[in-house]
Order: sequence, then C-alpha cells, then structure tokens
Amino acid sequence: MRSTVAQPTTVASQRATGAFALIDSLRRHGVKHIFGYPGGAILPIYDELYLAEERGEIEHFLVRHEQGASHAADAYSRATGKVGVCFGTSGPGATNLVTGIATAQMDSIPMVVITGQVGRASIGTDAFQETDIFGITLPVVKHSYVVRDPRDMARIVAEAFYIARTGRPAPVLIDVPKDVGLEEFDYVPVDPGAVNLEGYKPTVEGSARQVEAALQLIKSAKQPLLYVGGGAISSGAHSEVKAVAEAFQIPVTTTLMGKGAFDEKHPLAVGMLGMHGTAYANYAISECDLLIAVGARFDDRVTGKLDEFARYAKVIHIDIDPAEVGKNRQPDVPIVGDVRHVLKEMLRQMGALNGQIETEATQPWRDRVDAWKAKYPLVAPSYPDCISPQEVVVALDKAAPNAYFTTDVGQHQMWAAQFLKNGPRQWISSAGLGTMGFGMPAAIGVQVALPDETVICIAGDASILMNIQELGTLAQYKIKAKTVVLNNGWQGMVRQWQQNFYGQRYSSSNMETGMPDFVMLAEAFGVKGILVKERGELEGAIAEMLAHDGPVFMDVRVKQDENCYPMVKPGCSTDQMLGLPDSEDSDS
Repeated sequence: MRSTVAQPTTVASQRATGAFALIDSLRRHGVKHIFGYPGGAILPIYDELYLAEERGEIEHFLVRHEQGASHAADAYSRATGKVGVCFGTSGPGATNLVTGIATAQMDSIPMVVITGQVGRASIGTDAFQETDIFGITLPVVKHSYVVRDPRDMARIVAEAFYIARTGRPAPVLIDVPKDVGLEEFDYVPVDPGAVNLEGYKPTVEGSARQVEAALQLIKSAKQPLLYVGGGAISSGAHSEVKAVAEAFQIPVTTTLMGKGAFDEKHPLAVGMLGMHGTAYANYAISECDLLIAVGARFDDRVTGKLDEFARYAKVIHIDIDPAEVGKNRQPDVPIVGDVRHVLKEMLRQMGALNGQIETEATQPWRDRVDAWKAKYPLVAPSYPDCISPQEVVVALDKAAPNAYFTTDVGQHQMWAAQFLKNGPRQWISSAGLGTMGFGMPAAIGVQVALPDETVICIAGDASILMNIQELGTLAQYKIKAKTVVLNNGWQGMVRQWQQNFYGQRYSSSNMETGMPDFVMLAEAFGVKGILVKERGELEGAIAEMLAHDGPVFMDVRVKQDENCYPMVKPGCSTDQMLGLPDSEDSDS
C-alpha cells in the first residue's frame, strides 16, 4: 500500500524521539485513553506516556493481561465509534494481544494496536522476547506496519487511524522497535486525515441506479424483511433503518452484531435471527419473498443451511465491503457503499415518489409475522426451587433499562441477546470470534469511555475465569462497572450441545470442581461481592449493586440444566428449531 502525505507547512520541526512522535501523534488524533501493559521493548514509549499523563494529555489504564487491554480498547470503540488504542510489549506481550485483535477483526471494530519490538539490529536473530508480530497478525488485521525509521512515525500513525476507521473498520497494528522509540530526529507532526493512500479508496456512496433497482423490488414485494447487521451500527444508520422500515412497513430482524440498530420494542421488530434467534424471526426469514440485507454478512450462525436460507426470497445486499457482497449468497441487487449513505439515497428517491408508497398489499404478511410473535413469545421461565438465568436478564433490563451491556460468550450471551432491549452501541459482545473472557475487560473499556453511564457485564461462571484478573484493574481505578455471573456450574453451551447431539456425554464441561468462591475472590481484589441463591434476594441484590459507587461482582446461582431455546439444528434451515412448544424435538 504506497502512500503520499500532505505535510503541513505551518508547523516547524523539533528534535524529538520516535516515542515522543508516537505519543504526540496519538494525542493529535484525539486519543484520551490507552489500555496496556509495559515491558522491556516498549519502555521508551511508556516513558513518554508517563510525561504525557503528567501533562494531563492522555490517561493510561494498566490491565492485568494484554488480552484485557485489547478487549477494553475494542469495547471502547464499540461504545463510542472512536478508534480504540492498546499497548503491549514484544514477544509474549504482543502475542497476548492476538485474541483481542482477532475478535475486533471478525466484528469490524476499529483499533490501533501498538507493540514494542526488539531493536532493529536484533530483528530476525531470535533475540530475547522477539516474535514476528507483524507476520503473526497478518490474517487478523486490516493493515500493519513495522516502523523502521522514526521519521515515518507521524505518517504511519495518521495512516493507521485513517485505515482503521474508514471503509470496513478493523484493527491496524504498529510494531515499534525499541531503538526507534529512543532515536532522536527532526519531528514534524502530520495532521489527522492528511494521507493519500494510493489504491485505497473505499466506496461510500452507493450507486443511485442500484438503489433505484432495489426500490423497485421493495415496491413489488409482498413479504419483505429487513435483515440488519453490524454495518448499520458502524455507520450510525439506525435513524435511516427506522425511516425505511416505517415508510414501507417492513418487519426488521437484526443479527447479534446488529442489536440496537432498530428499536426492539417497535411493532415492526422481530428481534434477533439465527441459531438462537426468535422463532418468529426465523420463520419470517424462511417465508419472506424479499430479503434486504443491510450491513450483514450472511454468516453461518445466521443462515443455518445456506442453500435453504431465505429460499423463496430475492435479495438486496448493502455493504461497504465489496468482498462480502455475493460471498455467501448472490444478491439480485448488490449495492456497495456505506450503509447510512445508501439508505439516505434510498430515502431521497423515496421522497420523489410523492407519497405513492403502498403498504396495504403487505398487511397480510405483517399479520402473519404478528401471529408468529403471539404463538412463540420469548418468556423467561420461573421455577419453584431455583432461579432461571432468563429471569436474571429480565430483572437487569427492568432495573437498568438504559445500561450499556457487555457479555462473555455462551448461553448467557444468547439469553442476554434474546431478552435485553438495547439502544445503538449499548450492546457490546464478541459475535464473530465468540471470545470467552471478553465481557469484563469490555466493561472496563465502556466505563472508561462513558464514565457517567451504567455499564453491566453479563458473564458465565466458565467465561469469567478467562480474564478474572481484570478485577485488579477495576479495583485500582475504581471503575464502577458491574459484573453479573449467571452461575450454573457448567460450560453451559458446551453442556447443551453434549446433551442434544452427543448422547449426554458431558466431557470436560462441568466447572464445579475447582470453582472459586467468587465473592471472596472479588473482595480479595478490593471489589464488592454479592451472592444470590434465592429468587427473593435477586431484586434487592440488583438494587444494591446498582447503588454502589464502585465495581461490584455479583454471583447468581441459576438452574444448572437450563437450555437456551429456540435453537436451529446444526445443518438445518432456520425454520427447523429445537425447543418450541409444538416441536417434536422440544426437550426444555
């Protein structure tokens, strides 16, 4: 990727180190918060960071593991739309970031990841704590750099931020050899956005002709359905999605990444689709005659058996990444462009129709969708002798309706996706990679970004142990994010699959032996702990948690063998679901 840079002529050069150029460039790009962990190769950068913190320019949050840094930076971006930034040193410090980088890449989250590296003369010699992090991360970044000359630092930072946030967002890696950070040179800043990357010109405006073709399909459809993914969140298109849906009275389903792009309390909402989506969303997908995919990628957890997904439907696919359009399902009308810009053009063309939008022909379709909603509602079960995990999620939603929720991965994640009604950017979860241990460091990132908001992590007893050490970060900085563990003593989703598909052979999925006393563990870190065993304790415990001005860790003991339904059978179409009231396979 060759580049030319328009250098500002009004800024005089100054003698500075590569480390100063990096920190100053981050400051110029609006970076206020960094998550990281120091080490030998990145010490020159941390030394400059120390001085920047003293000047009140940037605040650094010391995590207890580099994976926590990458997840915190990722969630910081998800909650704000800004580029998240994290630091790690060379060798194991850099490799510890990889899971978080891959998580962000799969979910199209913009991050700039800074790693320390051994000195330039030592690269390739298997020096102490040397790894080729540039090569290791090539499959999971949008672009990457090794800074060979400190004079390139400002340009590289400007390019990294531009690449990370434009087009389809994604992480960008900058690897900085130790001696580059120490070397002095004549530093000239580069303004944010002052880059010209030859060959990198993302298509933002969709083709007006293709939008017109899409409108013709919409107007002629009898059973249309909007299928909205994370691209609508990235582009901030929730208002435009709502306007299109209401104008044509089209039901709307969202992916796990698309939660919040459309108000799930709206009469046209049919909730999440896919493996653990609502029954009515999955039936609507199976019966629609037009599927309008908006910033979604037709991934396997959504489609089930791909050749039977929306089998009666023509397809309109809107996405900023041309590689996604037609990758899994060939659309009848492909539109490459930023989702918000494309929908704005659609609304502009709709305005030219002078109110000639007919919705009566699709009323039977909406009635049919409403009938599915009535027949297969999502209901949190209540048991006489134990708490159901679903009722914990419902109670949290009721007590904190405007909270930002992060999750780990597993059954609790799917129950949260089913029962929470989030606004835009208020649902923060690892979707594509399914990364256990994401939730707590993600909550740290969101709370740092939005200190006045309520932030709640919903986790499982297995997932939470993946990054439990971040209790130390919560305690050190008095970050008031709350963590609620739905504790069933199992790797819950693994146990559910073993029950349904592996003859109830529960191999290595029970977590009771060796489980810590979570309340004592939290309090050992200096975090308030709460244990809930009885339903009568739940409401008061949630109120106590939310009232506490600091971090809280709440361990809620829930029904051990509860399964997450509906569930699309692996390898089957979306209308073949386990756990429905009239399903032959229902065993809830």
